[in-house]
Order: sequence, then C-alpha cells, then structure tokens
Amino acid sequence: MAAPLSSSTLTISILLFICFLSSSSSVDALGGKKLVGGKTEIKDVKTNQVVQDLGKYSVTQYNLKFKKGDKGSLTFKEVVKAQSQVVAGIQYFLKVSAIQNGKPKLYDAVVVVKSWQKPSNLLVSFNPSSN
Repeated sequence: MAAPLSSSTLTISILLFICFLSSSSSVDALGGKKLVGGKTEIKDVKTNQVVQDLGKYSVTQYNLKFKKGDKGSLTFKEVVKAQSQVVAGIQYFLKVSAIQNGKPKLYDAVVVVKSWQKPSNLLVSFNPSSN
C-alpha cells in the first residue's frame, strides 16, 4: 500500500499545478507564440514615436562617440524595423535608416531602456546592417 502524502508535499503539488495552469493560460492569451524573454516584433514602427525617438537617439549617440566634426556624421532618417525584448528593462533591436555623405544606409542598433535610471537610455551597439 502506498504511503500517504504529507500535507506539505500535497500543498506544494497543488501550488505547482496552479502555477502551471496560470502560466499556460497567459501564453494562450498571448496567442501561444511568445516566450518569456523572447523578442517581439513591433508592428507600427513608422508611427511609433518611442521607436523613432530611440532611433534618433542611437544616431546621435553614435555621432557623439565615434565621429569628430561633421565629416562622416550620420543624419537620422527613420527606423524601418524594430523588435523589443524584456530584460532588466526593455531592449530594442532597431534597423535604422540614416544618411551618410548624402547616401542612405541601414544600421543595426541595440538600445536598452531602464526607465527607473537616469539616463534611462543606453546605446549598446550600432553597426552597419548586414542586410
């Protein structure tokens, strides 16, 4: 005959089952496609003012850190594609269109936003786009 479960084991089992049910219903509510910590495509990039401001910020920071004077400086045009990822804050992966020496070019920028810190934005990387 099997030994009866202790009350603490039974309580833990019930709590784990409830956690499982609540997490699976959250995933279902999100369409079942999102992973915790996974990247999410931002759909309204061209009209999303936050995304466009972050793109402009990334170009400004690039110019401040890496370009001396106006020679070779970039001029922000627009963000053409964006993804976000929840980390310690929100990490944005941006495809930025900028003009250098009169020619439009694409750049990949990563900006982390931690709204509780000052400054709240941090440019992590800014490189010519490979595609």
